[in-house]
Amino acid sequence: MNHKVAERVATTYSPTVFSRADLLEAGSSGHDITRAVKAGTLVRLRRDHYSYADVDARVAEAVRVGGRVSCVTLLQMLGVFVLQSSGLHMHLLPHMSRIRSRASRSTVMHWSRSMQRGGPRHVVLLGDAVRQSILCQQPRAAIATLDSLLHLGLATWAQLEELFTLVPARLHVLLSLVDASAESGPETYMRLILRTLGVGYTTQVVIPGVGRVDFVVDGWLIIECDSREFHEGWDRQVADRARDISAARLGYLTIRPVASDILFDSNAVRQSISEVLDAFGSRARSRRGA
Repeated sequence: MNHKVAERVATTYSPTVFSRADLLEAGSSGHDITRAVKAGTLVRLRRDHYSYADVDARVAEAVRVGGRVSCVTLLQMLGVFVLQSSGLHMHLLPHMSRIRSRASRSTVMHWSRSMQRGGPRHVVLLGDAVRQSILCQQPRAAIATLDSLLHLGLATWAQLEELFTLVPARLHVLLSLVDASAESGPETYMRLILRTLGVGYTTQVVIPGVGRVDFVVDGWLIIECDSREFHEGWDRQVADRARDISAARLGYLTIRPVASDILFDSNAVRQSISEVLDAFGSRARSRRGA
């Protein structure tokens, strides 16, 4: 786990929501608490749940309703890849009473008894959020999330294997498709596309004179999964074009599907790659054979 990821974890799980007893134990008096609430420096989210005014809006809403941030929302807070989340995901205990109405219809309320004990007042434990995200997402999106967890160092293989004992058997096949070498969601999706094509490929390949590339297919086709985050700006485009020329000199063809297409129009991307393989495959094999 690198420093940036560790910092996100520390921030997300640091004490954010306090009971009145917590505040009194920290040295505040009842008068101090009342005065802080009136001044707006302390916010009363619900009965016996207080936070500072700069609390994350997602945390404030989850606690106000009566739950804790969970599932894909929590994973996003930690920097884990999530394909899309239409609204806040929160966990509530089935026996809870006096639940307040959610502020948005897009809010997803997860009711579950099978949650680990402990953890802070505002977010669930990571393992619970991951398990819920597997159930909540489509299979490919769930695989991409699991890839991201491994890549970021937020989970180990052993932890994922243990976690999958708690999910339905029909989903166990997903674990066999997880690969920590994926450095982004689009790379996970591309790997799954290539699997459906039945082609040979290697990931994160270092080519002398070119550098590290995302995929090499059948020994001659380089696929780079470009996203705006890492390929925006003219300087970056110039560097990418120079790499492509260097690769071409070595006999490689490079294609760069756009990340948004890989994620949201994978059938079209799959068709395009298939056509490229058909158009250039025999020529590339004969050249290499010669």
